[in-house]
Amino acid sequence: MQGKENVIAGLNSLLGYELAAMDQYFVHSQMYLDWGLNKLYERINHEFDDEKGHATKLIERMLFLGGTPDMVTRTGLMIGKEVPDMLQSDLRVEYEVAAKLKEVIAICESEHDFVTRDMLMILLDDTEMDHAHWLEQQLGLIKRLGLPNYLQSQM
Repeated sequence: MQGKENVIAGLNSLLGYELAAMDQYFVHSQMYLDWGLNKLYERINHEFDDEKGHATKLIERMLFLGGTPDMVTRTGLMIGKEVPDMLQSDLRVEYEVAAKLKEVIAICESEHDFVTRDMLMILLDDTEMDHAHWLEQQLGLIKRLGLPNYLQSQM
């Protein structure tokens, strides 16, 4: 099936964000593991798997629509050095992904590509309700508990 060029371009732009999020979660999860913060490792490693799944869906849809996935571009990749910076950077990329998802969903609606739109709506729900919400909670816990107590709870 031949898809609309602007839908494929939107999916490729979105893929750049998802790949950046995937890479960022992967590096952060390995840093947490190295530091002995096993609970953070487990959750962020799970997020890495989720982002890999999102990227896979985007790639599959682009191929179905006759497009070529751009596997080189990474948009928004920022590796943190300390736990609060890492969590904040992960939250920032999730906000960017959510904004791009909404933009591409609007393109899909204007082109009457409702199958792609519906797929993206599922990714948006996962991004906003699971990923971003959890990161917001963790940053809130750091503020309420203090960083040393938070880090101890993540061992």
